[in-house]
Amino acid sequence: MRRIRFADISIFVLKYIFNWRFRIAEITKKSGIYKKIIDKMLFEDDEIIVVPNTINVNKKIESEGSEFLPTQVIKEVIKRCDDIVIMNSCLCRSSNGCVDYPKDIGCIFLGPTARKIPENIGHLATVEEAFEQVDRADAAGLSHIIGRNKIDTVWMNVRPGKGLLTICHCCPCCCLWKVYPNLDDSISSKLERLDGVSVKLHEENCKMCKKCLKNVCMFKAISLADNRISIDNDICKGCGMCVNACKFDAITIDYTDETIDNVVNRMDNLLEIRE
Repeated sequence: MRRIRFADISIFVLKYIFNWRFRIAEITKKSGIYKKIIDKMLFEDDEIIVVPNTINVNKKIESEGSEFLPTQVIKEVIKRCDDIVIMNSCLCRSSNGCVDYPKDIGCIFLGPTARKIPENIGHLATVEEAFEQVDRADAAGLSHIIGRNKIDTVWMNVRPGKGLLTICHCCPCCCLWKVYPNLDDSISSKLERLDGVSVKLHEENCKMCKKCLKNVCMFKAISLADNRISIDNDICKGCGMCVNACKFDAITIDYTDETIDNVVNRMDNLLEIRE
């Protein structure tokens, strides 16, 4: 009962301060002491990777003689886990009152620590149910973020953090990681683009509809200058939301053949999948 009450209080507090997250993050750039405290409390040992939405890829990707889609990376990690919990709803979209994306598609938690998550937050699930959740997120146009995220262990009051991986299904309007541009580089660098992913702009196809500029890139990698769209690949995390927004094939997303093994191996190193 104690843990459930703590979770209820945490959810209430998080919903209350959710829209203050940008100001809170901005202080990490202004105060070294504050940055160290926030990093220690919420981001210590984090390692997080952005996985694009499958529907952003017009064709399957050839890799070592076989075909795969980006979300196979996520499914490869899921099927190696015995402990799976699916969040009952998305806290970010619920807190932000999202009207464009479904609130009932919550995060997936993996690892032995997931079993400590209170029932009012999430429920135990099978591999097949987790696959269905990933597919639902894909169909809804959400991108995915997978990795160790200390903030989840804090607000749910579960330990140890090394026993928990989070798979978020993110929309461009509500995701907690929209604070990325507001965070100090030492913290924001923990969020990485998927190995081998590149987003390309094809100016010859651009019709200047500017849909890619309208609250699409939560990392602020897309800009307009001198009546030209540009993508800053040093900032871009390859979520593919801009590809989704563009109806003229002016933005595309490509992969190398190293993707699946590299990410799955990294997740294995972050989490002891099987005890």
